[in-house]
Amino acid sequence: MRKHMLSSLVLTGSLLACATAQALNVQVAADWRSSHPGVNRDSAADMIVMHLVEGLVAYDERGQVKPLLAESVEQSDDGLSYVFKLRDKVSFHNGEALTSADVLWTWSHYMDPKTNWRCRAEFDGRQGPKVVDVSASGPLTVTMRLDRPNPLFLSSLARPDCGMTGILHKDSVNPDGSWKSPIGTGPFKLGTWRRGTSIELLRFDGYANRGGEVDGYTGNKLPLVEHVRFIVVPDASAAKAALLRGDIDLIPDISSSDYAELKAQPNINISHSFTARRNAILIQTADPLLTAPLRRAIAAAIDSDALVSMVTSGLGKPNNSIIPEASPYSTPAMRTRWKYDVEEAKRLLREAGYRGQQITLNTNKDYPAMYDSAILAQAMLQQAGMNVKLEVLDWATQLDRYNAGKFQMMAFSYSPRFDEALLYEHFMGDKSVQTRKVWDSPEAQKLLDAALATNDPAIRQPLFEQLHKAFLNEVPMIMLYNGITIDASSNKVQGYKSWTGSAARLWQVEKK
Repeated sequence: MRKHMLSSLVLTGSLLACATAQALNVQVAADWRSSHPGVNRDSAADMIVMHLVEGLVAYDERGQVKPLLAESVEQSDDGLSYVFKLRDKVSFHNGEALTSADVLWTWSHYMDPKTNWRCRAEFDGRQGPKVVDVSASGPLTVTMRLDRPNPLFLSSLARPDCGMTGILHKDSVNPDGSWKSPIGTGPFKLGTWRRGTSIELLRFDGYANRGGEVDGYTGNKLPLVEHVRFIVVPDASAAKAALLRGDIDLIPDISSSDYAELKAQPNINISHSFTARRNAILIQTADPLLTAPLRRAIAAAIDSDALVSMVTSGLGKPNNSIIPEASPYSTPAMRTRWKYDVEEAKRLLREAGYRGQQITLNTNKDYPAMYDSAILAQAMLQQAGMNVKLEVLDWATQLDRYNAGKFQMMAFSYSPRFDEALLYEHFMGDKSVQTRKVWDSPEAQKLLDAALATNDPAIRQPLFEQLHKAFLNEVPMIMLYNGITIDASSNKVQGYKSWTGSAARLWQVEKK
């Protein structure tokens, strides 16, 4: 066997009444969609959940999977079984000890169709191998058995959008089985959620810390502040003003346009990192108007260089590939791009039989980069002769539209994935099974399935290159650039830094 390891919001006295030297106030652009891990989520919801629950395994600083609640993981030689040895003396927020029974209950909860867990399809055979059995052989040992090998099984378990497959205590649900609130093992526990205003987390003094260095979502996660308060501030200008006044301690992911101003402030610290977040304009390929020739016209009409430079204030670099340039798979073939050519776009529009029909482009103002991208894309498409109308939604409504596939075009951002095949899997698949999927191509799916079935670079490289060629030809979305996370914090905040995982991590962080 092998071992693997703030729309402006006034920050009133009542809101900040609890603010002390040990309360860390963090801005979020929208309210928490749900406290249920991997259910009705977005990247901001995932960020909060990651402080409350933990999975058997987690991603480290470099995107490798390591044990978290598991002490060790052993994979059978045939790749069909995984044995998780749980860490001893780990407690839930209610004081109950973690045992294998909790893992079994949690797995049953996630796999129940009524839970509507985002990642069930990845484990029930619809989008990959099926987990055919989960059993316990003692209070601290759990075995999961698959119907066929899957080199990315542990990576899927660790995904933040899956809630890290966080292990829950059964009292997280009501007697009728409906969701109540997360009782996990994370470094913080849920305090008070004032809907539309703030989410308060409390330090879990019984946290079983792994120790060592801060390491992605594993490693040293000791909570140092007594309270973390996520304050809903949808307007970026209001959030910036609150940070400068000292009402907010941290803004994760500021707008690039605010970078120079805040960096020049003596009382503000800036931390930034480049991530595998994918910023794009999605196109609904199932819409009869948005045919392949018309989608190619859209690609030809968008000047990615100019758009990315303006949106990121020159900090970003255009990338029409799903795979970031920092990846070892980013060969010259993977860096092939669409050519900006307005006359070619006009020719393709004629070929598509386009006669000026209105196309709606959805965006929001909660995330300035999405709004700015949409504004610039609209102007470029109009220059080529397309009748594009901008529809500005609140973020929650836009995300609902995305999940339901009810849009024509949409400015969007995908949270990072730590494996190149999972970067594609995030948006590829059968729309009849998962309506949020953007690229529904049987031929491309075969290539992805082959890449998901191996972690051999020699096999994966040509598969990714074929996928990229097909992506540029079929244009299910306009990939613009990879993410730049720029976090701004008060100089009272110590120990905080951004990382390639993008989401804010508030353990091992102090406030002076």
